[in-house]
Amino acid sequence: MILKIRKEIINPINASVLQTFQITVCLSYHQNLGALDKKFILDIVSGCIEQKKLLDVVINVFYAQSGKCLMKADRNQLAIICYFSMFLIDDLGLECFSKIVNSLDIKKMHKFLSFFFNITNLSTWIQGEWSQIYDAAYVERNWIAPLLRWRPEIDILMAQLASRMSRGSQFKKSTKKNTEPHEFSLTKPKARPLPAPEPIPLQEKHQLVPTSTYRVPKEKQVMEELKQRNRQKAEQVLYEANTQQFKCANPQKSERTKSVMSKIVRSHDAQLKFDSLHTSGSPATHKLNNLPIRLNTTAILREGALYNRQVEEELRRMEQLVEGAGEPSSFLQWQKEMRERDLQEELAQVERRRLEGRISHEEAALARTRIMERNQKTALLKKEETAKLMQRYANKRLQEEKEMRDLVQQVADGHKNSKAAKVKLQEFKQQIVKEVSEQSGELLRQALEEAQAELSRKFEIICQIRAIESVPLIRHKFVDETETAGHDLLGEMSLAELRERLAMLRDAEQREHQDRRGRILEDKKSREQLLLEQLDTITLHRTALGQAAARRSEQEEKRARRELQQGVAEDERVVALQRRLEERQQERQRLKQGEKTKAKISEQSATHALKSWNHRKQKMEEQHWADLEQRLERQVH
Repeated sequence: MILKIRKEIINPINASVLQTFQITVCLSYHQNLGALDKKFILDIVSGCIEQKKLLDVVINVFYAQSGKCLMKADRNQLAIICYFSMFLIDDLGLECFSKIVNSLDIKKMHKFLSFFFNITNLSTWIQGEWSQIYDAAYVERNWIAPLLRWRPEIDILMAQLASRMSRGSQFKKSTKKNTEPHEFSLTKPKARPLPAPEPIPLQEKHQLVPTSTYRVPKEKQVMEELKQRNRQKAEQVLYEANTQQFKCANPQKSERTKSVMSKIVRSHDAQLKFDSLHTSGSPATHKLNNLPIRLNTTAILREGALYNRQVEEELRRMEQLVEGAGEPSSFLQWQKEMRERDLQEELAQVERRRLEGRISHEEAALARTRIMERNQKTALLKKEETAKLMQRYANKRLQEEKEMRDLVQQVADGHKNSKAAKVKLQEFKQQIVKEVSEQSGELLRQALEEAQAELSRKFEIICQIRAIESVPLIRHKFVDETETAGHDLLGEMSLAELRERLAMLRDAEQREHQDRRGRILEDKKSREQLLLEQLDTITLHRTALGQAAARRSEQEEKRARRELQQGVAEDERVVALQRRLEERQQERQRLKQGEKTKAKISEQSATHALKSWNHRKQKMEEQHWADLEQRLERQVH
């Protein structure tokens, strides 16, 4: 019966109920509805109020994520749709639920349903928030599972909403007919005459573009030829300098000199210790600080109390030892060993970090070499592409310039008969200026008369104010300091008596201040004597403790340094990192040798090419001289 009643109410025929849902179920409109309609609406309102906590969890997060602050009516609409989805969708059915959603704003409903029926949101934070209000099993069985079951049908509904949004055929709410304003029945003014068309001015015939603009200048060709000749001269000079060396000295070193230089380099390399272990030793446990520190009163008293307490504890410990108590020497020894072990591990970690840094440096050098090679290849490809693009751009610019010349010629042919239009326009403008000047003169005259009247009125008011201010006032009053004010009060006194009493109070306060100052000086002297005694005690204790700590720290540092160096050298991870560093250094050395070999090969090929060119040149010169000799012989014969 309830299902039948609700379907009849949601039916589009009952438009008043649908309108009630759109304005968040205002109870003031319930008087026009039937009993069943009122009961259904009251059930929905009471359900929304009862489940307000559950609905607020979804609505608040939705508005926080959407980043919009909408009206309260929109918020109530979304709360009702959320209540229908959770509690009434099984009773209403998908058809009735779709009608309710389609009657509201399509864009808002699509966004809210996409947010609420998202599997991630339902199964994560929404379920968690609801489980804090109700039992987790109850939430999973009665709300989460039904919502996930209805998700395929809701997806179809959201697809329909999306298609309607894309078509732009969103259903508009039925609104009341607005008041339509009507124009007054006034006499329509005559239409203004159209202004005379502005004549098109004619342009003067422009000069043609000179042919030298599109011609390659000769200076560029001359510069290229001069550059080629200079390069040939420089190559000739270099060739002569390499072939004709100085005969007074031999620049090549002898074999003995080379062997001595190699021995010196090897001896210097042997003295270098890049792989040795660098350590500054273990830090001192007790550092002596002989710098004088000026202590304040609080520090002196605190340190004196500390030394007194230490003396008392030492005496108490001696008494306990005499009575047969135990000594914590074994625990202190164990604690010392553990600290040494931790320090040794820390030094090994520092050494491992240093070796890892050197390994990463070697790997970075190898990576830089590979990147340089790849960049060179990329640069060559980029240059080729740039040359093609520049050629294409030049062709396009030539085509655009040709089209622009044609367009300018067409515009120039259409500009004619401009002089007559200019004369008519000038006459029309002169007539307008004459009329405007006459009207402005009349307005200026009226404004001048009004300003003159206002100025005279203000002048009269100012004269009246000055006459009132010129009347003299008597402001003198004589005061007798020995008389009272006459208010009949118990403590009333004259000004002279008040001054006498204040002077007496000031003298009494000054005497009290002097007495207090004397007491403070006496307390200060006694405190200074106490501080001097405490300083003597502190100096004695510091001297004794410093000497004992210095002797003990020297012995411990020597022994700890030997043990730590031995432990770091025996660490397996440090040894493995050293081997890895040696491998990276060897690989880098191989790459350097390969580069040197390539450089030598290229140098040898260049030398061979230079020698072959010299040989050809010498043959050509000999052939030339032979030809000259033959010509001379012919001339002589």
